[in-house]
Amino acid sequence: MRIVSDGINYACGLTLAGLILSYFFNPYLGIPLYVIALFCLWFFRDPERTSPAGDVMVAPADGKVISIRKGSDEPARVSIFLNIFNVHVARSPVGGRIRQLSYTKGKFRVASMEAASLENEKSTFELDAGGGSWVVFSLVAGLIARRIVTYKDIGDTVVTGERIGLMKFGSRVDVFMGPEWSIAAQTGQKVTAGVTVIARRVISEDRV
Repeated sequence: MRIVSDGINYACGLTLAGLILSYFFNPYLGIPLYVIALFCLWFFRDPERTSPAGDVMVAPADGKVISIRKGSDEPARVSIFLNIFNVHVARSPVGGRIRQLSYTKGKFRVASMEAASLENEKSTFELDAGGGSWVVFSLVAGLIARRIVTYKDIGDTVVTGERIGLMKFGSRVDVFMGPEWSIAAQTGQKVTAGVTVIARRVISEDRV
């Protein structure tokens, strides 16, 4: 299985530290570091995914849908919470061109809290999905996740399910969409990045 380079670097550093402790002090002192090194390799796993065909929006992250907002005055929103056991590689929910990418400093509240959506540190992508359609999604830092890495930049074109970033440890993703999207996800649903359909694009006469 593919492993993100960050995980390999952490594992190598921890293993080296463990070897030093075991060699110079006590053979057993390195064991906890070896265990953490193995956890890092597992945590930073990056499995291959195949996205479904069709005019659909897929989950940008593994995790659990903790909130769905359907409002006429505000963009619809689907929020996904990632715990420490989820894959933390983020993927593009739809195909399109990145027209904006911004980083916002903020707090590090527990990512499952509603306040985290507005107050926490985050990186926000704005995608032009074609045909006048747009999608905005934010990779939100959490209490433990203190760093978000983005793989793309403004002007880049992405396809549905393509890797676009990495969230280190527990975090949250908020996906905002226009009225041309019909939400298919449900609160409490477990989703898989790049695979689970969370919304479908509808033509004008089908909009509710």
